[in-house]
Amino acid sequence: MAEAAIAERTWKDEVFTWANVVSLLRLACIPVFVWLLLGEERRLAAAILLAVIGATDWVDGYLARRLNQVSDLGKILDPTADRLLFLVAIVAMIIDESVPLWFAVATLVREGVISIAALILGALGARRIDVTWWGKTSTFGLMFAFPLFLASHTDIFWADAAEVAAYVIGVPSLVLHYYAGVGYVPLALRALRDGTASQDVTAKE
Repeated sequence: MAEAAIAERTWKDEVFTWANVVSLLRLACIPVFVWLLLGEERRLAAAILLAVIGATDWVDGYLARRLNQVSDLGKILDPTADRLLFLVAIVAMIIDESVPLWFAVATLVREGVISIAALILGALGARRIDVTWWGKTSTFGLMFAFPLFLASHTDIFWADAAEVAAYVIGVPSLVLHYYAGVGYVPLALRALRDGTASQDVTAKE
């Protein structure tokens, strides 16, 4: 009975955290963004919401560390929210024609390659790879570039300035995004090697 109680408490502590609540709220905002952009054609409102979702990217991680609520579920939810945001937001903006096609495709290609690689590594038994500082920084920059591109296609008085800012922030962030992706290669090889070694030890035991 005592062991069952401990297991139940551990499971709740793993799932019900403030950090996970923030990640789930960010995920819940994604369909709202699509509705605002493609359903209501309210580009400015969609741009503001997208910027808020991007700006709160650090909140869940901060809460997890600050409140000592780091969990395996949170480590999955946070990057999942980022990748879904990229995928859904970029596709919606391509449909809306509010982002340069080359910029959107380049971002999607990088995200697609990383996502497929992560799935393959997981299937091969590699241990999980933590997001690097370069990856987080480039993602943060892109999460501001896309709302700026969207805002540049509205009738606000600073639309031209928003487009300039989108390129100034977006292009370096995209280059850094690819640089971070290349940096994951040695980390992936090490994770695969460590994961395989761990499985060998378990098998021997």
